Amino acid sequence: MSEQPSLFDRFERAFMPNYGVPPVALARGEGTRVWDVDGKEYLDFIGGIAVSSLGHAHPALVEAVSRQVATIAHTSNLFLHEPEVLLAERLQELLKAPARVFLANSGTEANEAAYKLALKYGRREGRSYFVAAENGFHGRTIGALSLTGKKAIRDQFGPFPVDVRFVPYGDADALKEAVTGDCIAVFLEPTQGEAGVVPPPDGYLAAAREICDATGALLVADEIQSAIGRTGHWFAHQADGFTPDILTLAKGLGGGLPIGACVGFGEAGTLFAKGDHGSTFGGNPVACAAALAVLDNVDLGHVQQVATRLRDGLEAIGHPLLKGVRGRGLWLAAVLTEPVSGRVQDAAAGAGFLVNALQPDAVRLAPPLVVTEAEIDAFVSAFPAILTEAAR
Repeated sequence: MSEQPSLFDRFERAFMPNYGVPPVALARGEGTRVWDVDGKEYLDFIGGIAVSSLGHAHPALVEAVSRQVATIAHTSNLFLHEPEVLLAERLQELLKAPARVFLANSGTEANEAAYKLALKYGRREGRSYFVAAENGFHGRTIGALSLTGKKAIRDQFGPFPVDVRFVPYGDADALKEAVTGDCIAVFLEPTQGEAGVVPPPDGYLAAAREICDATGALLVADEIQSAIGRTGHWFAHQADGFTPDILTLAKGLGGGLPIGACVGFGEAGTLFAKGDHGSTFGGNPVACAAALAVLDNVDLGHVQQVATRLRDGLEAIGHPLLKGVRGRGLWLAAVLTEPVSGRVQDAAAGAGFLVNALQPDAVRLAPPLVVTEAEIDAFVSAFPAILTEAAR
């Protein structure tokens, strides 16, 4: 008898209904594979929403976390510990620019820190409003939600504490018109994740940098999903040839453990004074040990190789339900000709693959960065039949 129905019932009785009831109950994972409570095996092509950089139960991650939790698991921000210093130094090294780090627990917390950092700058300079992108997603806490351009999740929780003006993503002319000397900061994702893995037009981010330089507004790059090798680069903005004033990180940085980071470049790295911001759990030793293990074991060359194989394989599929593929690296959307992504997700699970119905016409693919060529080929080979099943 299946264990799942009773677990689903228990979940529904115990939790607030904001997630609904997820369709699969997972019990364990190893590498890029996971098993549900009934023992069914799946190839994981969503990776905990671009979080499980090293897959599941990676030996280096297990060893680092086990060693650290047996040494010291928590210090609070009243004391420092070496793993947090090592992590901040490693991020500085990978960013190749003068920067200071604040460690938090999640992406929305990283964006809250960026929001407060920008507010402090804006009030010092007498500036009054923010600019962000339509359909952008920066988190669900009130500060981060203020900057999120998705009406369906934003509007019911207003009014918001600051003036945020939204412009179409990728429209440099609209951005230039919106950003004046009164603008505090511009918040952008180098690729819009929750909007459907939507990359910007060529030159858009460089134009955003020029617009902010000309007006004195800060440029904030939200790389919660796009960083830590996900696009084939340590940070997506590096491939676009610009440096933000503030960078936010989370998800893949911890490889499954909760961690976020807000990085300020140059002057932005020293805007906070003692007491301006804090976190009891942020940058705890265990999460930092996990992040260091991730950074030690992500192979950018491998990511680039398998990402090309995945894109090429999907683009070669001729199926009436598949319109095309967009995205960067191992962070893609299979774009559909019909709004049936939920059916594609269900059909994929039935075939033993976990994907994410991100938008009605887009399915998100974000496998662990350790996915193999053989696993890529297995998914690509199975995808036409999955699409056919979803189209019925």
